[in-house]
Amino acid sequence: MTIQVVGIGLDGEAGLSESVRQIVDQATVLVGSDRHLRYFPNHRASRIILQDLTETLVEIQQYLLAFETNTPDIDPIVVVLVSGDPLFFGLGRLLLAKFPPEKLTFHPHISSIQLAFNRVKVPWQDAQIISTHGRSFDQLTQALQQGAEKIAILTDTTYHTPNAIACLLSSLDLATAYQFWVCENLGGTDERVQHWSFAAISTQKFAPLNVVVLLRESSVSRSLDLSQVPFLGIPDSLFCSFSDRPGLMTKREVRTLILGELALQPEQIIWDIGAGTGSVSIEIARLFPSSTLYSVEKTAAGTALIEQNRERFKTHNVISIHGEAPAILHRLRAPHRIFIGGSGGNLEEILGLSSLRLISGGVIVLALATLEHLNLALSWLEERIRVEPTWRYQLLQVQLSRSVPISNLTRFSPLNPVTIITIHHLPNL
Repeated sequence: MTIQVVGIGLDGEAGLSESVRQIVDQATVLVGSDRHLRYFPNHRASRIILQDLTETLVEIQQYLLAFETNTPDIDPIVVVLVSGDPLFFGLGRLLLAKFPPEKLTFHPHISSIQLAFNRVKVPWQDAQIISTHGRSFDQLTQALQQGAEKIAILTDTTYHTPNAIACLLSSLDLATAYQFWVCENLGGTDERVQHWSFAAISTQKFAPLNVVVLLRESSVSRSLDLSQVPFLGIPDSLFCSFSDRPGLMTKREVRTLILGELALQPEQIIWDIGAGTGSVSIEIARLFPSSTLYSVEKTAAGTALIEQNRERFKTHNVISIHGEAPAILHRLRAPHRIFIGGSGGNLEEILGLSSLRLISGGVIVLALATLEHLNLALSWLEERIRVEPTWRYQLLQVQLSRSVPISNLTRFSPLNPVTIITIHHLPNL
């Protein structure tokens, strides 16, 4: 008994090699979808139509058992026809779970993913491949939020169509943009490969057999109409961000909370330590043009992004400082407010110097993503209050979710939880 698993494309029998054609010719039973079986209208073998996968596997087992009982001297040859590569999101995985590997032989065809990237003319060895065929959008949402450079998506005809994927992209407020390609009927005579805008794709109908390819674009090239940008709660997608980590910034919802905790006033000196892309500094600078913002960032890439965002939002009261805290902080004017978004492993030292330089009555706000940093900050605070009782603090734990569309339904996608510590230095009496 042998089971030959044959990958086939939209070009049908013509796309098979001569050796694979001979295997199909020798089949005693052909298994496949209606579309695959129609490629061999004159074949004399018995046929099993592939519909429900579990039932089809049972039918194959029953066929083999009956063949062995009735014709023990003849070795049956089962040929299972599948699309593309059977071990690439295909039936091969289920066949291996049901039959001994030594009874299975695989003959892969070019996969739709290979064809899609070759049609778009983009190398794909570093692409993320995601199947949403009968699956949720969870893996795709995560890849988009992480800013994956290249994503290929196997769609379905119900809830995970190209239109639904475009709707998901629009709803996520991503810090990067994507080219949107739809590759239909790959390898067939009616093949169509086209780049679509989000506006056009919402009303478009696509062939059932399609692959979506998303290619990340640089956010720097996108123009910005400042008259349309809100002064509070700037969308994440409007900031220039890290090319390899576009989601690495203080999210819009958390930024608005941080600004509230800082209790800002005009004409203040404000430190933004571990500024990253400068998103917090930009928000403050637009709200308080008479204040001066020092955006401190130790990485050259981050400093460059702060400069780009400073020019992008015309916030010339933001001063980009390239250097590592706390050493670089000695050079800055004494602040009324301090925000610590990143510490580079120097949290205690940064807090120590910040507490010495902060003007009496000032406020320090930290946004912490890990329990270790939270415990470190709390330990420092308890020791500081023991020595100098004029310090007070409070905690705010933030765990937010954004709504995302799932076809005609809606679900929540969580943001990473953040703990905000607000530290007040009470004025000396």
